[in-house]
Amino acid sequence: MRCFLFSLFLLPALSFGQITPVRTYIGVGRPLLVQVRAGRDAKVQLLEAGSAKLLMQVDAKGGQMDLADVFALWKSKIPKTLYAQLTVAGQRTGPALVLQPMLNPAISRLAEDKKTVVFEADEDGPMYNGIRAYVDQNLVIDTSMGTMEFRLRPDAAPNTAWNIMQLAAGGFYTDTIFHRVVAERPDGSPFVIQGGDPTGTGSGSPGFAYPLEKSPLPHDFGVISIARSTDPNTNGCQFFVCLSREGTKHLDGKYASFGQMIRGAD
Repeated sequence: MRCFLFSLFLLPALSFGQITPVRTYIGVGRPLLVQVRAGRDAKVQLLEAGSAKLLMQVDAKGGQMDLADVFALWKSKIPKTLYAQLTVAGQRTGPALVLQPMLNPAISRLAEDKKTVVFEADEDGPMYNGIRAYVDQNLVIDTSMGTMEFRLRPDAAPNTAWNIMQLAAGGFYTDTIFHRVVAERPDGSPFVIQGGDPTGTGSGSPGFAYPLEKSPLPHDFGVISIARSTDPNTNGCQFFVCLSREGTKHLDGKYASFGQMIRGAD
C-alpha cells in the first residue's frame, strides 16, 4: 500500500459563469430568480441531465429572470435534475446552472444477509420540497502524482455531490492523503484508490453522516464514489476512485457513485 498527498478543490465546468442564481434554495411555488449577463441573440436552454437533451429554450436579456415561470418548473409531477444553459449566437456560454429537486431521501438498510442494501421509500413517493440551484462545477484532485478532474453527476447522487462540493469548497481535503490503494483484487482485477479522511487512518469523518443514495451510475474505471462503514447511512467525506469495471461492479447499488473522471486517467 502507498499513501500519496493530495488537495481537492472545485473548478467551474467552464472558465467563467454567465448565469447565476440569486438564491441557492427555492421553495415550491416561489420565483427561481437568476442573474443573466448576456447581450444580443442570447437564450437560456433547459437541458435534461445526463443526456443534455434540449427540452425548451427561451430568449434571454441581461438582468434578472424567473426560470420557474418561463420553464413552468412547478408544474412537473415527476421532478428530475435539470440544467439551465446560457447560449449566445447558438454557442453555449459559461457553465450551466444545476437545478436539483430537493426530495425527501429514501432510507436504506441492510437485509438479513448483512450485504444487500434495501431502500425504503414512501408509498406516495418522495416529498418535493423545491429546488437547489447552483453553478455547475467539476471536482479536481491535485495530487503529488498528477491531477484528476471529475464531472459531478448530481442527477445520479445529488446530495452526495453537494456534500462533497461543500467540503471541498471549505478546504476540508487540503493536504490529505490517499490512505488506501488496492491495485488489484485476489482475482487480478484492479480495484480502488481511497482518500478523503482528514486523519489519514481510514476512520475519520466530517463530523456528520447522511443517507446512502441509490445512484444509477455504474462503478467503472474513473468513477468516483462515496465510502462508508457497514451501515449504509454512514456516508461522510471519504471517497474512492474505481480502477476497473471488473473489480468494482459488485459495488453498484451499495455505494453512491457521484462523478466521472474527464482528465487524468493516466
